[in-house]
Amino acid sequence: MATVLGASLAGIDSSVVTVALPDIGRDLGASFASLQWTVTGYTLSLASLILLAGGLGDRYGRKRIFLIGVAGFTVASVLCAIVPDVGSLVGARILQGIGGALMAPASMAILQSTIAPADRPRAIGTWSGFAGIAGVLAPFVGGWLLSLGSWRWIFLINVPVAVIVLLVTVRHIPETRDEESSGMDWGGSVLALVTLAAATYALTAIPAGQSGPWAPASALVAVAAGIGFGWYERRTASPLLPALLRKSRSFVSINVITFIVYGAFGVFSVIFTIALETVAGYSPAEAGSTMLPITIISLALSPSSGRLAARVGPGWQLTVGPVLCGVAALMALRIRPDTGYWSWVIPIECVFGLGTATMVAPLTSVALSSLPGGHVGVASAVNNAVARGAGLLWIAALPPLVGLTGASYARSEEFQPGYRVACVICAAALFVSGALAAALFRRHTPCDRHPLVARSLPHQLSR
Repeated sequence: MATVLGASLAGIDSSVVTVALPDIGRDLGASFASLQWTVTGYTLSLASLILLAGGLGDRYGRKRIFLIGVAGFTVASVLCAIVPDVGSLVGARILQGIGGALMAPASMAILQSTIAPADRPRAIGTWSGFAGIAGVLAPFVGGWLLSLGSWRWIFLINVPVAVIVLLVTVRHIPETRDEESSGMDWGGSVLALVTLAAATYALTAIPAGQSGPWAPASALVAVAAGIGFGWYERRTASPLLPALLRKSRSFVSINVITFIVYGAFGVFSVIFTIALETVAGYSPAEAGSTMLPITIISLALSPSSGRLAARVGPGWQLTVGPVLCGVAALMALRIRPDTGYWSWVIPIECVFGLGTATMVAPLTSVALSSLPGGHVGVASAVNNAVARGAGLLWIAALPPLVGLTGASYARSEEFQPGYRVACVICAAALFVSGALAAALFRRHTPCDRHPLVARSLPHQLSR
């Protein structure tokens, strides 16, 4: 329960903010770029620090790091609710991301390290389904709160959930850690943060036509820091990305697919919700309620999806799931002022929900089973970092590239052309990820069950 609710906190926040973006923009007088930063500021600190956080949990105790993350996330949520301007909101969102970075890998690592191997696929399926429920219910609740009063209330819904998580964790979850963990890669973490921050600013500013010196300079800094990160990681004694990760073909492949899938998910979730409010004229509560089918489908199918992947292999689910989501993105091209709630929007969400329920559990299971069981913390952290980093970079780059800038989020005639191009790009990316999965994961043997890999990989770990 604690791991599910803890993972749900981040999902709650991301989903609610997406529904509230138009209201936040109007109330604070923010541009589309500023609204992007309320999303990417959170994801930036989350993606930059999540690898370090996975190592902290493995070394100092996953329960301890999880508790610190939940507490920090909650304090930052309160700050988001009282900020006076959009700049302060972005700053508070960055603090939220730090808390989320501490929570996310510890949540999955606790699950993986406290449950018997035979029960893990089913547990991961259940975790995926229930962790998604709060994130999908949140837009409905957030929309209802928005209809009653200020958008500031949406950040306070995290507080009661966080209190329950803290109490359950302290009382019922045992402490676990990796006894072989020997050090922390602080230098790599700084370089990763600089790389992602500079790249995010450049990707947001350059396509939007901001010709000042800061945009190209940030691009150069991102390239230099990225090269420095690669050089540093090959020479430090305790790298964020151990040699073990680079030598596991399954692990590298699943993270490439994760990057494509979650990047498309991130952009589509933002623009689709705005389209429902700006183009179709839905209220925030109506826009949020359209996501309820995903809740029902995830609840019903995710546990079975995890069991099925364990029995027949993950390949076909990793192929079919993204294709279904891509079909939903193409269906979303028909969002217009007269788009029907039951006749079109709900079917879109049903197709999308079926795709995610089919895919998420096996994707997570492959990411964790591709490395020896003692390294689930770093495996979970890397997969989380890739997913968050994908959303960060895609949301920063794609909207301005397709013309979604300025106050276009508030005017239907300006929003629609860019929205349609973005939907097509997201659909194409999801189809490509399905094709990659079909080619790469026809057969997948978990690392812990493959005798040759199990014997050789532990000796390649540079920790």
